[in-house]
Amino acid sequence: MPPAPLQSGTTTLLPAASNQAVGLARYCRDFLDSPQPIGTATQTLLERFHLDSVGCGVSAIWQQANAPTVLRREALQTPVAIGSQGGICLGATQPCATEKAVVANAAAVREWDSNGTNFGYDPLRGCTAGEFGHNDYYPVAIAAAREAGLNGDQTLRVMLLIDEIRGRLAEVFPLRTFAIDHVHHGAVASAAAYAAAVGGTEQQIESAIGLVVAHHVPFRAIRAGEQLSDSKGASAAIAAEAAVVAARRALAGFQGPRDVFRNPLAIYRLNLPTTAGHSPFDLELGVSGDAFAIHSMHFKLGLYEHQTAGALQALVDLLNRHDGLAADLAAIRKIRVAIYEPAYSIIADPAKRTPQTRQSADHSLPYILARTLLKAVAAANAGCSRPGWGDLMLLPDDYAPSAIADPAIEDVIQRLDVIPGGNAYDSRYPEGIPTSVTLEHEQLGTLGGDLVMFPLGHARADQAETARLVDLKFERLVAGAVADPARLRTQVTLAGMPAASVANLYSFPINGIEAA
Repeated sequence: MPPAPLQSGTTTLLPAASNQAVGLARYCRDFLDSPQPIGTATQTLLERFHLDSVGCGVSAIWQQANAPTVLRREALQTPVAIGSQGGICLGATQPCATEKAVVANAAAVREWDSNGTNFGYDPLRGCTAGEFGHNDYYPVAIAAAREAGLNGDQTLRVMLLIDEIRGRLAEVFPLRTFAIDHVHHGAVASAAAYAAAVGGTEQQIESAIGLVVAHHVPFRAIRAGEQLSDSKGASAAIAAEAAVVAARRALAGFQGPRDVFRNPLAIYRLNLPTTAGHSPFDLELGVSGDAFAIHSMHFKLGLYEHQTAGALQALVDLLNRHDGLAADLAAIRKIRVAIYEPAYSIIADPAKRTPQTRQSADHSLPYILARTLLKAVAAANAGCSRPGWGDLMLLPDDYAPSAIADPAIEDVIQRLDVIPGGNAYDSRYPEGIPTSVTLEHEQLGTLGGDLVMFPLGHARADQAETARLVDLKFERLVAGAVADPARLRTQVTLAGMPAASVANLYSFPINGIEAA
């Protein structure tokens, strides 16, 4: 069994009986004003998650993906507010309105659906609500750093603050149960952290949180329907934009609802009614060392819905176990995938067998496995008899319209069945990503069927190998987009960076993209 995520360090508890909005405000102020040491493992992991987000964002802008392009154009046309430093869009040189830079950058980071993921699961603390979430909100920290003149180490703390708040909320309150989109936790975290980073008082931070909770609750309607739209990918960005607007409004003097976690008509008690006027949950937050939620967060080793990672690992294992298996795809008569809920409902419903948009294809287990098998065939034809993650990494071109419409995809999908694994699988999520893949082969018979729990990229998988593949993914995503990927990696490493460099962190050129 792989080691559990690191827990060493101190924490603070915000009891359900307390005003947790004020508690969050005080926690943010203390975390930034009276910093306790952060563990080396935490800082290293945070830098890698941020680097991964930059690679995803640069690639999406360079490839001119629709939502980031629209929102970036909107941002570049929006002037900086009087008295503000403004924000910088990825690949731009001139500042624009802060919240517009945030929405454009966060949309780019999230567009490929390929950056970090959390499952809201910490059994050591008994916090297992299991809400999803993603490391989409680092542009909020960069915008706050530019506004407040923060150096690289201070900016990393703001990033960690956002990840910690949204990660711990995901462990105690399951938004999806009430058809509310998971980005709401990110909005609360972003409002609190941004307001604190730019100098907000406890009362102002509480107001910012209250404004987000009262006025900006997104529903999962954006993720429903047979074919998904730009709203799915840009949901976190729009939530981050709302959070920054709420924070700036609160700092200007607007007073939002107070004590919102105990408000009987806010989403928390409304959906999980409590007695004695308490919030539905205690909230425990990391303060020092490595006692942070980021150690339970996962990387994606390419472009795919993270719920498919177990199936991808099972397929990679089969290809490595049987030399030349990928050489003759026609010999594979049947592919059977057993998977857990909620993954079965999310990535294997009937509409996912015929995706027509990238947003649907990257949430389709049949498409993702079929595309990976076709890449394995290409690798075999190029002389690689046992392709691994690095050979099979799914990239933006794998979701191009021509790739989605490839008749070979349909041929593979017709041989692929996805079935519910039942309680033996369901009970093991979200500890892991329990999946098995079985192949029926003309010559080799029945292959596979072993249960995969911790695929590479998972927080409990081989961290060194995961880091190597995340670095490879970064290089492949930005290749062609920037002149020197290795130099870009150094340019966006925040530890020790002076404030002037942080302020213009995202102003590096992106080939062929308007800079102003």
